[in-house]
Amino acid sequence: MNKKIRIAGIINVTPDSFSDGGKYFSQTDAINGSLEMLKMGVDIVDIGGESTRPGSNPISEEEEINRTIPVISGVLAAQPDALISIDTNKSSVAWAATKAGARMINDISGGTFDPDIYRVAAEWNVPYILMHTSGKPAVMQQLTDYSDVVDEVLEWLLNRAEAAVSEGVNEIIIDPGIGFGKTAEQNMEIINRIDEFSGHGFKVMIGLSRKSFLGKLFGYEMPVREYPSAVLEFFTALKGVDYIRTHNTANAVIYREILEKLNV
Repeated sequence: MNKKIRIAGIINVTPDSFSDGGKYFSQTDAINGSLEMLKMGVDIVDIGGESTRPGSNPISEEEEINRTIPVISGVLAAQPDALISIDTNKSSVAWAATKAGARMINDISGGTFDPDIYRVAAEWNVPYILMHTSGKPAVMQQLTDYSDVVDEVLEWLLNRAEAAVSEGVNEIIIDPGIGFGKTAEQNMEIINRIDEFSGHGFKVMIGLSRKSFLGKLFGYEMPVREYPSAVLEFFTALKGVDYIRTHNTANAVIYREILEKLNV
């Protein structure tokens, strides 16, 4: 293979995330889980303190900071070269996290919830993951009316990327936002046409693991969703995705090794 897929392991410091709520809510568990992922071979640990599952409501900036900053600091105290991404849509949280040592910002709103987040990415000169959503988590699944979901999501991402660049953001990674304001069938359409998101000057991330569309389309519940998650992640890697954001990092490390051996 000409490029190495980069793996971002998910650490949700929350009591209510859709697939692993509570697993890493303890700061000690979150730190240890992050270090275990890094030891396994992930490239990035993506740490978030607020659930953004469909229908969820936001928490305060203070609470999100209190959940995430001690984890970031704890991981870096143990492994100073760790590459940590802060999963937030709030500029104040992004600022606190980058100040604490996070070196990427992952924003599910693409800057639409808090445009000041662009300036944080620009000032700290960190890569910015720009994801598509049709609206706030509480209402996004009511906003799924697309004529062509791939064309419209891509156009939205490129427009938001232009706005971020105008604010001085130097490196942008686009993410079509599987599960965020899309039907199950629309999610599969994006996955099937994921190669259309490449070639626009930005690297591409996908995050699909364990998501509810796997249950809606195929009847899979946890833990069986791990298998279709890995298959679809492998498929998107073959189609040119640069970053895979996943819960099951052990699977991802294995199929990345397979891709490298295949040299496709």
